[in-house]
Amino acid sequence: MSQTLNATTLLAVPMAPLVGALLAGILGTQFGGNWIGRRLTHTLTILGVLIAFILSASTLKSVAIDGARFNETLYTWMTVGDLKMEVGFMVDGLTAMMMCVVTFVSLMVHIYTIGYMDEDEGYNRFFAYISLFTFSMLMLVMSNNMLQLFFGWEAVGLVSYLLIGFWYNKPTAIFANMKAFLVNRVGDFGFILGIGLIAAYTGTLNYTEAFAQAADLSALTLPGTSWMLITVICICLFIGAMGKSAQFPLHVWLPDSMEGPTPISALIHAATMVTAGIFMVARMSPLFELSETALNFIMIIGAITALFMGFLGIIQNDIKRVVAYSTLSQLGYMTVALGASAYSVAVFHLMTHAFFKALLFLGAGSVIMGLHHNQDIRYMGAVRKYMPITWITSLLGSLALIGTPFFSGFYSKDSIIEAVHESHLAAAGFANFAVLAGVFVTAFYSFRMYFLVFHGKERYDQNPDAHHGDHHEDHESHSPHESPWVVTVPLILLAIPSVVIGFMTIQPMLFGEFFKDAIFIDAEKHAGMKTLADAFHGPVAMALHAVSTAPFWLALAGVVVAWYMYLINPAVPAAIGRALRPLVVVLENKYYMDWINENILARGARALGNGLWKVGDRTLIDGLLVNGSWKLVGMVSNWTRKLQTGYLYHYALVMILGIFLLMTYFVWLNK
Repeated sequence: MSQTLNATTLLAVPMAPLVGALLAGILGTQFGGNWIGRRLTHTLTILGVLIAFILSASTLKSVAIDGARFNETLYTWMTVGDLKMEVGFMVDGLTAMMMCVVTFVSLMVHIYTIGYMDEDEGYNRFFAYISLFTFSMLMLVMSNNMLQLFFGWEAVGLVSYLLIGFWYNKPTAIFANMKAFLVNRVGDFGFILGIGLIAAYTGTLNYTEAFAQAADLSALTLPGTSWMLITVICICLFIGAMGKSAQFPLHVWLPDSMEGPTPISALIHAATMVTAGIFMVARMSPLFELSETALNFIMIIGAITALFMGFLGIIQNDIKRVVAYSTLSQLGYMTVALGASAYSVAVFHLMTHAFFKALLFLGAGSVIMGLHHNQDIRYMGAVRKYMPITWITSLLGSLALIGTPFFSGFYSKDSIIEAVHESHLAAAGFANFAVLAGVFVTAFYSFRMYFLVFHGKERYDQNPDAHHGDHHEDHESHSPHESPWVVTVPLILLAIPSVVIGFMTIQPMLFGEFFKDAIFIDAEKHAGMKTLADAFHGPVAMALHAVSTAPFWLALAGVVVAWYMYLINPAVPAAIGRALRPLVVVLENKYYMDWINENILARGARALGNGLWKVGDRTLIDGLLVNGSWKLVGMVSNWTRKLQTGYLYHYALVMILGIFLLMTYFVWLNK
């Protein structure tokens, strides 16, 4: 029987991390006089996130087992006419799942940070930032209205900006955080336009009230055009998702965001923030289901991102950037699922991906620590024998990523491929090819990194930077060493759901009633999920059947090719690189997207700005209107001043001439 959740308990979920962030940010930094030390800082922030996780897990239990729901306004900020701006929570299956993912991954990152940031001067500030991020993300996913959604949306963007540029004395980090900020502003402009159109035509920002008018919106066109209003709204909203979830061509900020510390890569740019766009589209499914044009657009963008960002992962040598491009590709898979109206599959992959991608990022960070902050996989090798826990957990994360049967990534990734295959949309053909080809590409670059890092010959002495920029005092040996327990424990705890969570949850999340009142699908128009449900006979049967499907053999082929090229015959990659040099150059330049942004868009915008400044502002406004007006007044004043002589006979002469002219005029009129 449906129950109502307690508002106070729900409010405590985002408030606990916020309190921790405020205490750490004020009392633990120079801003507040450094009143509390490192130990108390990380204790307070971890305690806040732990409380949020426990309450989130309890909420998930109530939602999944007891059928509890919550949708209420807690505070009315202001009322403008009939439009109410409120703060409130909507908790259903989608929200409860996101709450647990955000708080669990955040908790693991908080614990991991104790070891990773141990020598950093900004230790307390970092904990304040990541706790503030957790608060912002929780406000986003728990919102019951678009105003609060936008607040959380912008807040996670702000904290992301602060964290990417955390090392503010590092020029590349400052460039990266400005790039992330500006690119996200492009997406956010479309997002707020979509919200504005909804508010203008429905008179509300509340989800439930707006969705109730979705059918009315679908009958309208945008004034002055023949465009369907619902299509314009959905595309504007999705442009916001393109920025936040790093979809082509607004993906360019995410790889550069690796300039920030590794823990934030796991928290913000793999597991939570970048999935905000996926969550938003799933939440807005009652609107998106009414526009096949928008769904086709979403599917094409997702397919391009899934395949072409995967290609870039093949040629990366920075361990964090390989994982970053993997994130881009997997976000593309989620987006394709949204376009296929498989919203539940998209958020299912969001959940499984959060665990194994956070695991891979934290595993990469552990390798970086063990190798004295070397990040180049060309100068690693045989790390397995020095770092056994990091090795086995990274292997489990890689197997989940490539969709190995029985691992969590298999159930979500294969479901996406099947959903796209069953879609009748015009873009489904290209998308089906992209997601299938992406399986091979993902397996290849994932195990290229795995084999170069954990197997083969030791190449530490070949690193030209081996004796430069080392943050550790131990310069005698550059052999790896296992990370401390505060690093390895989060790896183990993340590895567990990376293996089992898909097996445990696929039935209720995809084919049960877990999302029954959170996600809407028009089954008559988009029957893909029904087809998947009819073919599903349990997680074991699905995994056993996989060995006879194309994705399994494509993934296996990717692993075998990577094994041969990087362990058996390392001369092959170099030969292929020489033979395909023009293609490699294109990939190394990331399809020239950065060049286009910097040399065409940015310079074009600057030239336009200079033109408006010089012609519009200086010449027209300042020169003609402002300065021109006083010059004209001064000129007229100079003329009229000369008429004021002060001599009586001059004035008498003017009077006589005036009378003469008036008499002449009246005589002329009477003729």
